[in-house]
Amino acid sequence: MLTNAPKGTKDMMPDQAYKWHYIEEAFAEICRIYGFQEIRTPVFEHTELFQRGVGDTTDIVQKEMYSFQDYGKRNITLKPEGTSPVVRAYAEHKLFAGLQPTKFYYNTPCFRYEKPQSGRLREFHQFGIETFGTHDMMADAEIIALASDFLKQMGVTDIELRINSVGCPECRKNHRAALREFLKPKYDELCDTCKDRFDRNPMRILDCKSPVCHELVQGAPMMLDYLCDDCKDAFEQLKANLDAMGIEYVVDPGIVRGLDYYTKTAFEFVTTKIGAQGTVCGGGRYDHLVEEIGGPETPGVGFGLGKERLLLTMEACGVEIPEPVGADVFIAVMGDSAKAAGLKMMHELRQAGVAVQMDIMGRKIKNQFKYADRIQAKKTIVIGDDELANNSVQLKDMATSEQTMVPLDRIVEMLTEQEK
Repeated sequence: MLTNAPKGTKDMMPDQAYKWHYIEEAFAEICRIYGFQEIRTPVFEHTELFQRGVGDTTDIVQKEMYSFQDYGKRNITLKPEGTSPVVRAYAEHKLFAGLQPTKFYYNTPCFRYEKPQSGRLREFHQFGIETFGTHDMMADAEIIALASDFLKQMGVTDIELRINSVGCPECRKNHRAALREFLKPKYDELCDTCKDRFDRNPMRILDCKSPVCHELVQGAPMMLDYLCDDCKDAFEQLKANLDAMGIEYVVDPGIVRGLDYYTKTAFEFVTTKIGAQGTVCGGGRYDHLVEEIGGPETPGVGFGLGKERLLLTMEACGVEIPEPVGADVFIAVMGDSAKAAGLKMMHELRQAGVAVQMDIMGRKIKNQFKYADRIQAKKTIVIGDDELANNSVQLKDMATSEQTMVPLDRIVEMLTEQEK
């Protein structure tokens, strides 16, 4: 073996690809129903975008980004998350000047250098939703409702919606002061990363993955107790909107999320089906991110949903994704004249949208039938010298074993009609 796939990456083989197609098509459809349009951004961006947008106190920027210099000496980073590139595109193309709100969805690979774990690789894949242009908490409730509906459609059970408010820059000042006061006696016990966060962004300490730091922050002051009137009203509006739609939730003051750009709403859909790392979907509001990367002041809200984790959760919930049929028709041939007729017929059927296969391995007729059965062909056409002499073919229904003779000049039209 010359080499293996890099650590933390995974090949998608055909026996798994249909599952990805299933969730991707379902996500695109529910986004259409909710009025979101697809956006695609480059796999790599200027490193500064993530330093300014994600925040230099996050683990992503400090430890996990795949960054390098290209041949033009530009600092480039493979995207570690989906929101910042969409925000960059929104500002760069001046979409803020058009009709608002602007509603996007995306389906993208992301890259983070972290220890591979269940449902999270170094190259992983995300669905995402972003809404720009409104402070109304109906937007927050709408994207939560979309995520909730989608997860239900995918058969996910035993999942809980947890919501919190992480406030705004103004009300965070008092919370940060209280948090620093609480953590000051414990400072020496904090990990090196959290010591760095202590002055710059102590709230990120609440999200530290270190078991020691996790224990040290037990009983720490929570943001919900320090919300300003505007953030408090916004959180009450969010809860009222969710109540109006009948969406159940739990208020979890411990939700911080791992990105610095969040303001006000933060939420997660958490399951017990895939172990301790059970967050399938998470997101929130980011009212200053567009401005932070150079655009005008524009509110935004969105979420990211991991595709690998979703598929793991669906499997744990016993969801069976229907496998695709291998072929509508298999053409079995005997002899060179039959082969020529079969090739002509296969080409015409494919042009008409019928999935057709023929043997390309030189198999005997008996093994051609075995192959047709292995690929789960719905029908088999048999062409040999006798069939050609009678200007007809044998058509076999593989489910019932029923066989009929069909005129050669009628078979394409008949099968095309049947497959419509």
